[in-house]
Amino acid sequence: MDADRLIAWDDELRRAHTRLRAALEATRSALDQDADAPHAASDLALFCIGFCSALDGHHRSEDRALFPALREEHPELGEVIDALMQDHSMLTHLLGALRAAVDGGESTETIERHLDGVGAIMESHFRFEEREILAPLRALHLDRAVPDVLGPL
Repeated sequence: MDADRLIAWDDELRRAHTRLRAALEATRSALDQDADAPHAASDLALFCIGFCSALDGHHRSEDRALFPALREEHPELGEVIDALMQDHSMLTHLLGALRAAVDGGESTETIERHLDGVGAIMESHFRFEEREILAPLRALHLDRAVPDVLGPL
């Protein structure tokens, strides 16, 4: 295992969060397009599907690979990890509602409210995660590919 990998998980997590924040902004930009513009609805659907899939994939990967490894090396983080996983469950529900609104052709205002809700919970979750687990991630011994641990971003 490469020595850099031992200290890089905190950087990888921050990079994943940065990419997901950018994906949310791209989805918001697609929503702001003129509804009469060609392909506006399909562009919004495409960005929404991409963002929803990326965020959900990130969380599923954390639940499957990152959190068990972190829990094993840092059992004292059990309550923090449980709270993070609860956030993941809530975000899965919110993402499902967002996708249903986009697929159902809901109004821009309705979709914007869904994006605001997802964005608020996502940002709160990311900040909590970064505050609570970045330091332990710096020394995490996990010999896995980044997409396996943090999702295919």
